[in-house]
Amino acid sequence: MRIRVKVLQTGKTACGIEIPASVVAGIGPSRRPAVKATINGYMYRSSIASMGGKFMLSVSEEVRKNSGVAGGDTVDLDLELDTEKREVIVPTDLKAALDRDAKAKKSFEGLSYSNQRRLVIPIEDAKAPETRERRVAKTVELLRDGRA
Repeated sequence: MRIRVKVLQTGKTACGIEIPASVVAGIGPSRRPAVKATINGYMYRSSIASMGGKFMLSVSEEVRKNSGVAGGDTVDLDLELDTEKREVIVPTDLKAALDRDAKAKKSFEGLSYSNQRRLVIPIEDAKAPETRERRVAKTVELLRDGRA
């Protein structure tokens, strides 16, 4: 389904797209559908969320960079229901740390795709090995304590 929409600047750096309720209903039965969204040929996987009575699709900094759009731009957005299983590829060092801590591992496995990604991305983005080690340790601690 293709719609013409405006990329809204929703915060200092956050951007999103308001999705009409009729479009959400046309995608599938869920009021928070998982979708494949394509802007300027760049496809990404996300979910449409209800925020303040409106349906919104996040447009992250990565998506804006790869699709060449900015807040305020009007774009053609292609949306389709995403029925593929979502799996986070767990970095080897985090996997090893989780394998050593059963409680943290169980906690991680119980998280949604989005929340698993939220924990994995900072680890993958670490440039220095020491930073990466600290982030792995902190993630395991948060998971073990039920704070992730």
